[in-house]
Amino acid sequence: MTRLVAALAALLLSLAALPAHAAVTITFWSHEFGNHFPHAFFTLRGTPDAGGEPVDLNYGFTPKAISPAILFGPVQGRIDIAKRGYMEGSDAQFSLVLTDAQYADILRLVTEWDEKKGDGTYRMNTRNCVHFAQEAARRAGLTRVDFPALMKKPRSFLKAVASANAAQVTIIDRHGKQYLAALESEKRALEPRAMIATNAPAPVK
Repeated sequence: MTRLVAALAALLLSLAALPAHAAVTITFWSHEFGNHFPHAFFTLRGTPDAGGEPVDLNYGFTPKAISPAILFGPVQGRIDIAKRGYMEGSDAQFSLVLTDAQYADILRLVTEWDEKKGDGTYRMNTRNCVHFAQEAARRAGLTRVDFPALMKKPRSFLKAVASANAAQVTIIDRHGKQYLAALESEKRALEPRAMIATNAPAPVK
């Protein structure tokens, strides 16, 4: 009986550590052209392998002011955090799981492009939201991310990256509202398991 209790406790504890909660996953998103920026951005979701609090972040790069000036030269840019409604109107293209080193490198990228902590210069042709996503993909370990003809076409660029790195990424290709709802449903399904595991009896030695 003692061994049965110990085995049950170990099983329940293992359910609390399902792959969905392991490491941080980066997901790349696109938004069709319109009056909203950024047109390409990424989310970071999960828990670092080294431990710590779960993260649920998103970053994009955008001009501080939307005006004709962005067509004629460098302007001030900034790191942008997309709101829920914007994400629901976007498309999740693909994702991949990061190592802790890659996750840290992508956070450094955010700092490097931040207007207060790094260089926030926005250039339509050479330093726009797609270039920001491109560098994030590179730091995430993808090697085929150079598509010069697509650097002003967020959705086409991300689809090209996904196709070129098919063995490394998970294709999502879902509308944001549907994808976010699926993530929340998955989270709710896992919570009871985690609660059971937390309340499981300690193994008897």
